[in-house]
Amino acid sequence: MAALGWLTPRRRSATARSVLAGEAAAEAAAEAARKTSAADDDSALLTGTSEEAPEEPAFPVAGDDRAAAFFDLDNTVMQGAAIFHFGRGLYKRKFFERRELTRFAWQQAWFRLAGVEDPEHMQDARDSALSIVKGHRVSELMSIGEEIYDEYMADRIWPGTRALAQAHLDAGQKVWLVTAAPVETATIIARRLGLTGALGTVAESVDGVYTGRLVGEPLHGPAKAEAVRALAAAEGLDLDRCAAYSDSHNDIPMLSLVGHPYAINPDAKLRKYARARDWRLRDYRTGRKAAKVGIPAAAGVGALAGGTAAAVALHRRRR
Repeated sequence: MAALGWLTPRRRSATARSVLAGEAAAEAAAEAARKTSAADDDSALLTGTSEEAPEEPAFPVAGDDRAAAFFDLDNTVMQGAAIFHFGRGLYKRKFFERRELTRFAWQQAWFRLAGVEDPEHMQDARDSALSIVKGHRVSELMSIGEEIYDEYMADRIWPGTRALAQAHLDAGQKVWLVTAAPVETATIIARRLGLTGALGTVAESVDGVYTGRLVGEPLHGPAKAEAVRALAAAEGLDLDRCAAYSDSHNDIPMLSLVGHPYAINPDAKLRKYARARDWRLRDYRTGRKAAKVGIPAAAGVGALAGGTAAAVALHRRRR
């Protein structure tokens, strides 16, 4: 019956630990952004995202330096969950045994089938990851993370979502990933995509070595909203002029913070919530995949056909 718990996510409000997690993520992201240039053209190029030259959309507004964009990672920017792909890469490098790989594989299979993040399910995956990296150096995992991105993640980026992020970059705005994945992994992905930086779950380290504990709690649900709020304050952003993108109803707190919320590959709950509030929607999955999670097949196929041209339609309201 434990697995059935994944089907019924619990609603949570911001707690002191959420605030701590958000502030830790914002601090880590700001520090990483200061050290890393976002102008890495080679990393920014992805197959299928540079073939078209869409007209400049009315939104985002070019030159608005008080606006930024915040993108969820799992199933919004990337197919599947980053933590599971990372686990596969660690197994390949003999960080853990086959039975643990089976656990990661089952969790990934569930995520791909259901298309939703359940807090307890994702917490279980992160607990596994923390136990695996305990005692390892941060620098070691960062180096391995670069290899794992090439092996398991690069080919799983949604071109349509990537085009939306590029539209913000082309408008001169900063673009941040906001994810429950480890901040080190998220930072690698953001840099490879040419984004500004990443807000992610912060694992505690002492003298550059992981302790197996978190700072605060996983950056999930309300904690994401707290991280965005803290980063916006540090960067002098006007959240009413910012945009946020996510697939999950768990990110409604983050989406509700900004003036331009988008539901990307939305789960059923987010789709219903977004339609009720006239939020913009985009779906880049195939019709078959969309049908599995309760989305009309025609909507999925039509969005996929749009591909990278979706950037042109950023300013349009949903149909």
